[in-house]
Amino acid sequence: MISFRLNNPTEILFGAGQIAGLATLVPAGARVLLLYGGGSIKANGVHDQVTKALSHVEVVEFGGIEPNPVYETIMKAAALVREKGCNWVLGVGGGSVVDAAKFLAYVVPLDVTDPWEHLARGGAVTTILPVGAVLTLPATGSESNPVSVISNKSRHLKLPFAQDGARPRFAVLDPTTMASLSRRQLENGAVDAFTHVIEQYLTLPVNAPVQFGFSETILRVLIEWGPVLVEKNTPEARENVMWAANQALNGLIGSGVPQDWSTHMIGHALTALYDIDHARTLSMVMPSLLRHKAADKLPMLVRYARNVWGIEEEDEAVAAEKAIAATADFFARMGCPIRTSDMAEVDIEAVVSHIAEAGQLPLGEDKDIDADAIRAILREAA
Repeated sequence: MISFRLNNPTEILFGAGQIAGLATLVPAGARVLLLYGGGSIKANGVHDQVTKALSHVEVVEFGGIEPNPVYETIMKAAALVREKGCNWVLGVGGGSVVDAAKFLAYVVPLDVTDPWEHLARGGAVTTILPVGAVLTLPATGSESNPVSVISNKSRHLKLPFAQDGARPRFAVLDPTTMASLSRRQLENGAVDAFTHVIEQYLTLPVNAPVQFGFSETILRVLIEWGPVLVEKNTPEARENVMWAANQALNGLIGSGVPQDWSTHMIGHALTALYDIDHARTLSMVMPSLLRHKAADKLPMLVRYARNVWGIEEEDEAVAAEKAIAATADFFARMGCPIRTSDMAEVDIEAVVSHIAEAGQLPLGEDKDIDADAIRAILREAA
């Protein structure tokens, strides 16, 4: 097992009615920027619950955060925070809103000409506003991790940023808020969570039975309850998928193990270039990437086949391929594409250029997925 340091201080309030807990979570005297997306929280009653719970503090609102949060929009929110003197950021929505809230919290105090350039080059961040989250769409686990993935329209880039000080102080997870979500949103959420587990699990067979066993449980839960969620949106399905998505990327299953994330980096490029839903870029790329890396990932693919899919095929290579096929079938059953041609005519060189410009080459747990490998993966995925 790789040596690791793990600290997740986010306080979780899980269950129906927990939004009322904001009354004690946000301190008196706070001036809160309430950040949200397209306005669905006003239609489904979440906005009313939040503002009622925050009646003890001053609230300033900023809406319009995109499904793939845009740097230029966040900078507008930053200007409002500075103008109004807000000292707390509360993201209410899905992972994109929470990502934007975290990024906003460390952009606001920065005294630099170009915050994007400063952060992309690894510049220091010394002051970060406190962040809270009210999650309405489970997918990214952003509500209790330090990562934000932000799109810069002018630069045509989509990059991940991590600042541990921006990890939300608290996260409210009320599964009833999922009742009004569209089928597409539910599909995306479950598939995104599934791929998060795969990126941390299907790597190298180190001595990590706790992490691997936990990963397998999360995957089985998503396989069982994801289809129920999109077909029936039952209370049980909401609870199980919301909690599984949180546990998929809160730091635990990735501690002490090698991590991949190559599917995500290729997916970020596809979103930046073609504005495709994040989860759908992952479902298009992951099966082809796993086939490309099947020989290197064989021990874990075989474990995955046995422990997640119940595949008993003795030939390990065949078992691995059956597990990859089962993965693709799950994505398809969840309504997500498994070929890039289902969504766009992809310019492979443009994707490679995006990843290179972002400074992310080579990809993978072994750092052996170079530009030529990406080209081969995308040709296979077409």
